[in-house]
Amino acid sequence: MSILSILLTALALAMDAFAVSLSIGMNSKNEKAKIGLRTGLYFGIFQGVMPLIGWALGRSFTNYIVKFDHWIAFILLSVIGGKMIYEAIKEEKEVVNDLGVKMMLLLSIATSIDALAVGVSFAFLNVNIWLAVSLIGIVTLVMCFIGVIMGTKLGDIFGRKAEIVGGCILILIGLKILLEHTGIIDLVL
Repeated sequence: MSILSILLTALALAMDAFAVSLSIGMNSKNEKAKIGLRTGLYFGIFQGVMPLIGWALGRSFTNYIVKFDHWIAFILLSVIGGKMIYEAIKEEKEVVNDLGVKMMLLLSIATSIDALAVGVSFAFLNVNIWLAVSLIGIVTLVMCFIGVIMGTKLGDIFGRKAEIVGGCILILIGLKILLEHTGIIDLVL
């Protein structure tokens, strides 16, 4: 697998994390660079480690992983997105400038499940796994940092509506993953 192919794979894998980073940025008011770096590190590490785990598991567990990975991503993203929407519309609004470790771990896992499946496919290809996971992690870190910074600008413009949109984005990403993995999107298109 060429470096260009690995970079394109890294960009594709980072798209969900980038969208979530936009959402995080929309809800961040202070310390944009710190939150952007923190978000990038969480997502980048998970996006890099998951293909390594998938590669290590290889062919023997492929059928088990593929059977439920989309459900995990869908449920996690829907619950988190629903919570964001609820927080945006409830009467008393406390400003949260940062997500806790638990929430960041859940978001990181939910957005990197596809990377686990890609890692399984790497086991069957001629891939320098260390180069691949490094590039995937770095590309994700950079894209997520940019996503948070862009999201803060959108959040400043749209206020509470941005949080609702961010929650909807998370739910839609989860739904997209579910529909793609169950083959429903292929049937519609």
